[in-house]
Formats: sequence, structure tokens, C-alpha cells
Amino acid sequence: MRTLLLSAALLPLALPAAAQDRDVQAPPSEAMVLYDVADAVSADRIMSDIETLVGFGTRHTLSETESDTRGIGAARRWIAGEFERISEDCGGCLEVRMISDTISGEDRIPEPTEVVSVIAIQRGTLDPNRMVMMSGDIDSRVSDPLDGTSDSPGANDNASGMAGVLEAARVLTQHDFPGTIVYAGLSGEEQGLFGGKIVAEVAQEEGWDLKAVLNNDMISNIGGVDGVIDNATARVFSEGTRAVETEEEARLRRFTGGEVDSPSRNLARYIDRMADQYLTNLDVMMVYRLDRYGRGGHHRPFNQAGFPGVRIMETHENYVRQHQDLRTEDGVEYGDTLEGVNPDYAAKLTALNAVSLGGMAGAPPFPANVEASGAVEPSATLTWEHGGEGEALENLAGYRVHWRETTAPQWTHSRFVGDVTEYTFENLVIDNYFFGVSAVAQDGSETPVVFPGPAGRF
Repeated sequence: MRTLLLSAALLPLALPAAAQDRDVQAPPSEAMVLYDVADAVSADRIMSDIETLVGFGTRHTLSETESDTRGIGAARRWIAGEFERISEDCGGCLEVRMISDTISGEDRIPEPTEVVSVIAIQRGTLDPNRMVMMSGDIDSRVSDPLDGTSDSPGANDNASGMAGVLEAARVLTQHDFPGTIVYAGLSGEEQGLFGGKIVAEVAQEEGWDLKAVLNNDMISNIGGVDGVIDNATARVFSEGTRAVETEEEARLRRFTGGEVDSPSRNLARYIDRMADQYLTNLDVMMVYRLDRYGRGGHHRPFNQAGFPGVRIMETHENYVRQHQDLRTEDGVEYGDTLEGVNPDYAAKLTALNAVSLGGMAGAPPFPANVEASGAVEPSATLTWEHGGEGEALENLAGYRVHWRETTAPQWTHSRFVGDVTEYTFENLVIDNYFFGVSAVAQDGSETPVVFPGPAGRF
């Protein structure tokens, strides 16, 4: 009750500052096309793709590469072929690429091994260098990380994430978006996140304006080792501060805040809101951690390179189905097999990715150089710049400003202020709240909230 009363009390405080802009026409609050995107995701197609990937026997990074029926070579060629078929259905809208490098001298890759990832790029119609990415992992493993010959089905870890990427591509390529969407099958995850490192390096070298990486790693298991059966929640992991933060930026953050407002963290908040808006019976648990305790995933190399990224996955893991030799001991069946896959749940998480990708790709350029001011004043002011120019701004309706109490996990208040680059919150003392701004398209598509200063910069 206290929270409800406080929220209601806050709303009038920002109104007087906007008296001059009451003629501004707000865009729709929903991008209706995203409901169609969510509904189009098929659990049957996802399950079929998982079965195909499992059928390659093993997809270990060190496994067979010449065979057309077994090993990681066959798997990645099949994935590339699927992307090509999807591209045919959308009139050649995908650019399919193999991105690779040779790795050797590592604990889990001792001999020279080509690590090959497969990506497909759906170019934006207005702002093609602004990109969002969905990734899954191609490779699998058993108990011994160097065992490249034993059967390693990798049904949930991570045929499910790879199948989700393929299905998202099928659905989203039926629509055009102002920004670019990248669909990625990354290799070498189990051997040290090498596929992600290689693709992140290419993104840097080619100057990708990569705003978000949604890494999907295990999205089909609903029965946890803790005994919980749960098909209605998903976890989103995100780092609190940027890995590339400089010493001066850290000093500034210490005095102005931003410890829980990195672009990755606000990306997680965005995904949470998209689930609430466009999906039913799926709640997002935001986990304020880079990844699971002491563990890693393929969003991490992108974070390390300075790109915002999160991990999306099931809420309750089953460790007897992860990284296990196929066996039965004391009545317990070990191994990552098809029996642990729930295709309907995988479809929910795939739909969550699809609406989040579509929302960001459909939005205008993200606000740039957002700054806040108002120390020792009775008001707070946000300033920002357009994140693009010319054709890239053609779908811009304007900007939405946001604020929340500093302990609130999600943005609680907002208002649309039009196509301006400055806004003052009268009677909101900057000491007591966090502020941010998002860009809104004419159809209601919106960016994540951008927090002021280098701590929140996308």
C-alpha cells in the first residue's frame, strides 16, 4: 500500500514542467506487429530443429568436420543451409556468413582447431548499421571436455538455444525493421567461449553498432534438479557495470550512481517489460549477475568487448542433464537427451527473444550522450542527442523520459515528451531518483531506457 500511494503521489510532480508540451501527440503504447510475431513462433518447428541437431550424434568442437551426418561440421553446414532456406522464403533478405578462426594451445583446445560460427544478417531498412543479435550455441559436450567422439546429444544445452535462433529468424524475416537483426550460431562455447570472442572481434573490426546481444543458453528444460517444475518463468542475467569502464568513469559513477544501470542491465529491464506486454504466462526473473554463480556464457565475450548483452535461460536447471556421459547410475539417468526438452517452453522463450529483437530493431536510433544535471536544485534536467541522422530518424516519433526511486528494480514512471532533446522534472530532486530516456517510433516500438552518463551508454 505504501508503494502504491507513493507512486500515485509522484505522478503530479512532473506535470507542471510539461505544461508547454501538452499538444504533443503520443505514439501508440504498443507495437501491434509484435503480437503477431509472438503468435507466429512454432513449438513444433523448434522441436524438429532440436531433433535434427541431436541427430548429428555429437557437436563437440573437436569432433568430426568432414562427415555430412555426424559431428560439428555437419551441424554447422546444416544451420547455414537452414538460414539460406529462410532467406529464400523472404526474397533473399539474409546475408549468411561463416566467421572463423583457428584456436590452439588452450586447455580445452590443445591442437589447432578451426572454430566456425554461422551468422545471418537481416539488414535494416533505415539504419542498417544499428544491430541487435540473438545467439545460440552450436556445440555440445559430455563429462570430459576433451571428448570429441562420444555421443553428446546436447538437446537442451544447447540445441534448444540454436533452434530458437532459427525459429526467430523464420518469424522475424517475414517483417521489415528499420534496424538490423543478426541471428548467430556460435561455436566453441564449451571450450572457452571462443566463437563469441571471434564474432565480437569481427563486430569491432567492421564497426558494428551492436546495441544488444541476447544469448540463449538452455531454454527448453522445465524440471529442475531442485524438484521444481516451472514453465512460466525465465531468467535474464546481466552485468551491473560495464566491463570496459575506465578509471575516470568509475570515479564519476561513484558520485552519480549507475551501479545497477549498465546498458546490459537496462536491456534486461526491457526484456522484462516486453514479456509483460506481449506474452502471456511468462514472467522474467532479472538476476543481477553477469551469469550463474562462477559460471559463464556466450554473452560474456561481447560484454568484454563493450557490447551490451544478457543471458536468457530456464529458471530451474537440471545438472544431471548437463555435460554428462550418457549412463544410468543408482537409477538416475544422466545425459542431455530429448526427454529433457519441453518444446512449448522453448517456444515461449523464443517468442520473448523475437518480440525483444523486433521491438529494438523497430525503434528509432537509441538516445545518445544522455546527461543529467540538477545538483542543489529543486528540479532535475535530462539532455540527450539524436542517435542518428537523416534517413535513420524517419520513424522517430519522439522521446520518453523515465524515473524511479533508486531502490526500484524496474522503471516505474514515464511520460512521452515529443521530439525534443531536453526535459526538466520540476520538483523532483535529483538526489532522490534515477532518470533515463528512451526513443519511441511512430508505431510504438521503443528502445531500452538509456541511463545518463558513461555508466548507462549503449
